[in-house]
Amino acid sequence: MREAAQRLVDVRARMRELERTHSTLRGAVGGNGGGYVAGDLGAVRGELAAAATELAACLETLEELGVQVKDADAGLVDFPARREGRPVLLCWRLGEDEVAYWHDLVEGFAGRKPVDWAE
Repeated sequence: MREAAQRLVDVRARMRELERTHSTLRGAVGGNGGGYVAGDLGAVRGELAAAATELAACLETLEELGVQVKDADAGLVDFPARREGRPVLLCWRLGEDEVAYWHDLVEGFAGRKPVDWAE
């Protein structure tokens, strides 16, 4: 799961770079060209499409594991669980060593509380 979350974050970062490049190229090609050609724009569009396909595959992999992706840019995911008989979400973010937090279904990340695995 950690590898899929890392790949998700990496792909999203690359997509943001490509989106900025696409915007710059679109403006340049639409103006006087700025030394760029329409082929440059097409290449970026192709790379964006490939990245979108890879992003979808990462999301599918995580969903198959029962993971709910909450923030693809940060690698923030939740896992459905039960605590004291009620549904909650275990919460993990890329960079954390283990799943160590939980929150109610409506609280989200801001409402994270430490897991007491001894309970």
